[in-house]
Amino acid sequence: MGMGVAGSYLMARLAGTGHDVAGYEMMPKERHDSICAWGTIRPVLEEFCSKVGVDFGRFLIHDGRQMSVRMNNGVGFDIGLHGLCTYNKLGLIKEFIKDADVTYGKPPALADLESEYDVIVDCTGFHRAYLPKLEKDFFLPTYEYKVEYEGGVPYDDFYIEPFPGMSGYFWYFPLGEKWAHVGAGDYNKNHIKATDAFLKKHGGKILQTKGRPIRLATPNKCKPFYSGKVVGVGESIGTVYALLGEGIIPSMQCAEIFLENMGDFAAYERAVDEHYKVYAKVFNFVHSKIRRDFSLVRSLPDFISIFRYMKKHEDRFGMDIRMADLIKVAKA
Repeated sequence: MGMGVAGSYLMARLAGTGHDVAGYEMMPKERHDSICAWGTIRPVLEEFCSKVGVDFGRFLIHDGRQMSVRMNNGVGFDIGLHGLCTYNKLGLIKEFIKDADVTYGKPPALADLESEYDVIVDCTGFHRAYLPKLEKDFFLPTYEYKVEYEGGVPYDDFYIEPFPGMSGYFWYFPLGEKWAHVGAGDYNKNHIKATDAFLKKHGGKILQTKGRPIRLATPNKCKPFYSGKVVGVGESIGTVYALLGEGIIPSMQCAEIFLENMGDFAAYERAVDEHYKVYAKVFNFVHSKIRRDFSLVRSLPDFISIFRYMKKHEDRFGMDIRMADLIKVAKA
């Protein structure tokens, strides 16, 4: 259920496995879209795509070299990039499901699905349409333009501005020689104001406008993962890395974990808990900044754990991970 990143990839991975698989997407086929900036890590996506016989290079748009960061206290610094890229996210989703049995439009009721299928996989992202509602959710509203620049782009590479208190950030993601995704997500709801201010300053022609909430509540806060025949995969169970607002790779990793445990939901839950356990520390760090009760001394053990995790997986994050940069973010 849901043909976004997780659902479409899972459909492609299940193809040819002997399972009878059907996909459902709530949007009409002509309006099927993928919301949020198209940023990911090239080597990781290449590996995922190789598992389903797809050449990721066909969908690559911009290979990043350097990300410019400007903090709200005036501090600016650059981060070297090694794989962070933009890609045709919707194009790849459509490639994953081009030969699949997908029904578009208003999806069936849960009772109808339960009478027809053995397993119902909820990949509906923020909506979590087929799983029980969360007792306490946490999310950011986001807003984005696809912009065309005829007179030259304002930046030729990635650019971000974290909001005060790490309540979110503004982003500029390049999409080739004269296009970009310009947007923001902010818990304090200044995301539209910041995006419009950038557009007013730098100009550009708006080609598309998109907006949606993104769940930052991590898997430990998104129980239950399953109920009856329904099991969640991806953002429906909180697979977004809160520090970056990144969900593409974590959601595809979640699909792989599901495939390894699809016959045992309890084992799947344990595997998800183990794989994403550091995400809870990341969420606590971001949440304390938003609440303005962050203390680097009090949070030092978790802060060091986050740094070690990101440093160990530097290739997966596609950028230079430096303690000095994390401290600048923490102090801002």
